[in-house]
Amino acid sequence: MLWVQFALVTAVIVFAGVKLSVYGDVIAEKTGLGRTWVGIVMMATVTSLPELITGASSVTVFDLPNIAVGNVLGACMFNLLVIALLDSLSGPTPISAKAHQGQVLAAGFGTLMLGVVAIGIAADRQLPALAWIGLYSVVLLLVYGIAMRMVFLFERKRLAELFHESAETARYQRITLKKAVICYALNAALVIAAAAYLPRLADEIATATGLGRTFVGSIFVAIVTTLPELVVSVAAVKIDATDLMFGNLLGSNMFNLCILALDDLLYVKGPLLAEAAAAHLVMANAAMAMTAIAIIGLTYRVSRKRLLFAWDSWSLLVIYLFTVSLIYTLR
Repeated sequence: MLWVQFALVTAVIVFAGVKLSVYGDVIAEKTGLGRTWVGIVMMATVTSLPELITGASSVTVFDLPNIAVGNVLGACMFNLLVIALLDSLSGPTPISAKAHQGQVLAAGFGTLMLGVVAIGIAADRQLPALAWIGLYSVVLLLVYGIAMRMVFLFERKRLAELFHESAETARYQRITLKKAVICYALNAALVIAAAAYLPRLADEIATATGLGRTFVGSIFVAIVTTLPELVVSVAAVKIDATDLMFGNLLGSNMFNLCILALDDLLYVKGPLLAEAAAAHLVMANAAMAMTAIAIIGLTYRVSRKRLLFAWDSWSLLVIYLFTVSLIYTLR
């Protein structure tokens, strides 16, 4: 019955997460926010809603800080794995060669934030704290704010060089803004309800299977809460919207790391990362390595693949599988 419940929760998150993304796109069009900004901010925030709710309920309701930390870092790794998997759908050209090199900006900020998290885990309780909140949480929020501002300015400049945003073709003429807002709110409620139940279910699975909270939180919960990003990214690749896909995944990673700061604020027993298992340091470093490979792929831009994947996608896949096996041994 645990796995049946897990499957039902997964189905709800996928269904509602996709709908959230669609109606978020409608709101962006109707309000004039523009789809470029949607990819890295609005889409990323919306599809990361399960991670946000799961983390908050993990630390406030169920007292499971390791589930919260593992969920975020595991989701970051899985988002990067999605880039590799979607390379098989991009045709003869590697997917990293189709994206604009400006995506490196978001990837660079993601690497910086992962480094902050790795330092927070390694330093344990040696870093100064503000009441019960780790200093790294303040740094994460500041870096995220700076990143969003710089990405916005960069994208606005790039768009001005290519075409004016208002020239984009309207896609949702039959959907009113009012309907979009209502449907957005309803699907958000579904995601919140499903994601809030996930930590307790994950803890029961960890106990019943003997896999441990670190492994379950880092792998199973992370994959489920990342499914909206996966579904949205697959749809983006199929319509040849590669930049939307990269913006969604890289933006989700930055937002996910901000979730750690919010979880730290809610976890009043002390700095959150001081409670993190040593295995999470491995995951933070693995996510940094995977992001670095994505940056190299976006910059070097190879022109051909070998066996469905380009070299950078193969590297992402190998690092992910190696890290999962290592986390399993450390559980």
